[in-house]
Amino acid sequence: MAERFDLIVFDWDGTLMDSAGAIVNAIMAACADLELPLPPVERARHVIGLGLQDALAHAVPELPRERYGQMVERYRHHYLSKDHELDLFPEAFEMIEWLSGQGRMLGVATGKSRVGLNRALAHTGLGRYFHSTRCADECFSKPHPAMLEEIMDELGVSRARTLMVGDTTHDLDMARNAGVAGLGVSFGAHPRDALASVSALEIVDSPSELARWLRQNG
Repeated sequence: MAERFDLIVFDWDGTLMDSAGAIVNAIMAACADLELPLPPVERARHVIGLGLQDALAHAVPELPRERYGQMVERYRHHYLSKDHELDLFPEAFEMIEWLSGQGRMLGVATGKSRVGLNRALAHTGLGRYFHSTRCADECFSKPHPAMLEEIMDELGVSRARTLMVGDTTHDLDMARNAGVAGLGVSFGAHPRDALASVSALEIVDSPSELARWLRQNG
């Protein structure tokens, strides 16, 4: 198949890194610390990919805004105590390395903070492969298109030559809002049926299928 995309932008948590479970656990632990009702797991998973403030507003709607700072501190305490134990999905490193070797420009658009993404890029050794990255504390949160628009502007790539890869409806909605193609992965935070409700080129169901799809179509 002919080459289609010059720029491939990845979400991080639940797309490249197997971290969705750790995020849910950190949300639950933070709620317990503050003696708040624990949200349903489905709701906690749904907010993955959003900026932290937006995520808390959805995951813990009963939390008063004046206590957001406490919740953020407890969430970060629990997540950062475990993030060094998290791993990339199988084949993710080789996939990124291969795409880079093929001359693709690569980006990350994530709900993580800049500090959190930099830690993850250093820990995994993937930092050298990405040409541009945007985080939720630098841009409007997904599904606003700002992250993708800024990456495309920085790298000089058109919408027609850009692909967004992500594991949540927030990622696919952001792609749609930015006017770029979206590819969903169902092995992260959001289930296949939720992803299927949003327009996407395709939905893949395993890390190996993602790597194969990008080799054939990316």
